Amino acid sequence: MQVILLERVAKLGQMGDVVKVRDGYARNFLLPQGKALRANDANIKSFEARKAQLEARNLETKKEAEAAAAKLEGQKFVVIRSASDAGALYGSVTPRDAAEAATAGGFSVDKRQVALKAPIKELGLHDVHVILHPEVQATITINVARSAEEAAIQAAGKSIQQLAAEADAAAEFEIAELFDEVGAAASDDE
Repeated sequence: MQVILLERVAKLGQMGDVVKVRDGYARNFLLPQGKALRANDANIKSFEARKAQLEARNLETKKEAEAAAAKLEGQKFVVIRSASDAGALYGSVTPRDAAEAATAGGFSVDKRQVALKAPIKELGLHDVHVILHPEVQATITINVARSAEEAAIQAAGKSIQQLAAEADAAAEFEIAELFDEVGAAASDDE
C-alpha cells in the first residue's frame, strides 16, 4: 500500500514522503496513529494544502521534545525489585516500570516512549532510551536495586556482587588469622 507520511517514521522516511508499506502495517499502525494517509489523488492534494501547517506543528512538537529531553537527559531513577544474591531479578523491569519511575520523578513519560531492547533482568545501572519525538531522544539511567541503600551503593559505582566478594574475602582473611593465632598458641604450649 502506498502512503504519505505525515511525520518522520524511523526506518521508513521523512514527512511528505510517499512510501510503499505492507497493508497490515499501514492499516494497523500508520493510519490509526495519524502518522500517514493513503496515497491517492485526493489525499495528495489535501497533504499539499496542509503541508505548511503540518511542518509548523512538527517543528513546534520537536522544540517541546528537545526542551523535555534537555531536562530528562542523564537523569537517574531508582526501581526497587526483589532479587537473588547473585543479582538476578525475580521478574523484570519493563518499559512500563521505567516510565512509572520517570513519572514519579516529575517527568511526563509514557511507556510507549521507552525503548528497551529486552526487559532488564539484573540488578545494576542500566541506560534506557526515551524517544520523545521521532527526531529527539534522551538517555536516562535506571538503577535497579533491592533496597534504597543498595541503590545508593550502586549509584556510587560499586556493585552488590563486588561488595559481597569483598566481605567474603575479609571474612576468609579473619578466619585465616584466627587459625594462625590458634596454631601459634598451640606451638607455644608445646
